Amino acid sequence: MRFESTKDIPIPKDPLQQIIGQRHAVQIARIAAKQRRNLLLVGPPGIGKSLLAQAISYHLEPPSQEVSVLHNPETPERPLVEVKSREQLAKERRMSQQIQGRAVTPKDVPSFVAERLGFRCRRCGKLSESHERACPACGVDKYAASFGQGVLSEYVQDVKPQNRVHTTRLLDDGREEVVVYERHGEKIRVLDQRALEKLDQLKKKKPRKVLMPFNRQSFVIATGASETELLGDVRHDPYGGHAGVGVQPYLRVVPGSVHEAHEGVLFVDELSALGGIQRFLLTAMQERKYSIVGRNPHSAGASVRVESVPCDFILVAASNINDLPNVLPPLRSRVVGNGYEVLLDTTMPDTEENRDQLCQFVAQEIVKDGKIPHASADAVDALLDESRRRARRVDESENALTLRLRELSGVIRLAGDLACAQGTELISAEQISGAIHRSRNIEEQLREKYGSVWKASAKEFQTHLEERSAQDSRDVG
Repeated sequence: MRFESTKDIPIPKDPLQQIIGQRHAVQIARIAAKQRRNLLLVGPPGIGKSLLAQAISYHLEPPSQEVSVLHNPETPERPLVEVKSREQLAKERRMSQQIQGRAVTPKDVPSFVAERLGFRCRRCGKLSESHERACPACGVDKYAASFGQGVLSEYVQDVKPQNRVHTTRLLDDGREEVVVYERHGEKIRVLDQRALEKLDQLKKKKPRKVLMPFNRQSFVIATGASETELLGDVRHDPYGGHAGVGVQPYLRVVPGSVHEAHEGVLFVDELSALGGIQRFLLTAMQERKYSIVGRNPHSAGASVRVESVPCDFILVAASNINDLPNVLPPLRSRVVGNGYEVLLDTTMPDTEENRDQLCQFVAQEIVKDGKIPHASADAVDALLDESRRRARRVDESENALTLRLRELSGVIRLAGDLACAQGTELISAEQISGAIHRSRNIEEQLREKYGSVWKASAKEFQTHLEERSAQDSRDVG
């Protein structure tokens, strides 16, 4: 790849094409996204496990279901679940448009209706806009109606315009139907008997709370989640959900990560850290639905239970090799039965194609950061040399490039900060070298200063004893 700076390197839009070196894992990830399969990614930190999970969610279709919890008037502690598709939502929108009725002008309605809605003057009968209090034709107050005769006619009564007028009309077949006229801006909306019946049906719908809307995220992280965060909960109400002063149970239902990931990806890093919660995750995977209950036995939500809340997700779990024995065997079996276990690579061969990928990685990290300048070609070559050195030192691989890219990402950002501090237009090879030196971990710094970590600990302990002895001497004096 020939370039003057990383600014010249194209960055693919597909997140799977942005993953460096994990060709086998990327192929499986594409299959998992298309076939909705589970994945267990095994490897050390910083080699792209979370990026793979995010890339899978990028290739999924948008959620097609909205999940709501409904008030159950007969048994409020057992709210109902409603799953609505996009087609059903479109049907309801069409029905809502029909319920809105047709809009007409004030001259198309009976005179008394136009008068009550504020469009017609009570004295001269001329029409005007409803927000005008004085009639443009005769100049009197449209909303002042006189009453009585003789002297009493001088007294007026302030009549406010109505927003809605109910009346009846006679149909051609002799039947009488109810008609409602509503003020709709400077027009009047007419609701006939059919529209009113549909409106009544819509109002009869049970009160609801949307748990998972259509526009939710397709990627949910459950790393380090507690039982409540993973499985949902019912919030406490000190009034116990009393109809007069409390909050109804259905309004206190909180979905868990397994529910929020419905139709999407649930990513769990360090799967073994979930401990015993893994068995609940297994149940959710098997049933593709999980009930939400109040998990605090001393809370008013403990008696509330929402049955069969959907949670059809793709599980992408990550684990280090040493933690595999702590992963629940039935959970691993479930992954293998409907997915794949993938061992990620820590190095890749030092070929021209892979060097180009690493150059692309540098450009990606700079663009993602957004606060550092691009790198020169010499700076990228220096980073390639560091990648080779780390592959030899950490993974004992010759003629290879490291895939522990999180550490290299730290070097790139530190070099970029040096470039910003020094006011250079591009990151240079010298700044990469300085960043490599400054990015050493504490153990490496201790070895350089004291020779070994053990000697550093002994030196620290000796210094502590000397300071303690000096303090005792001052106290005795």
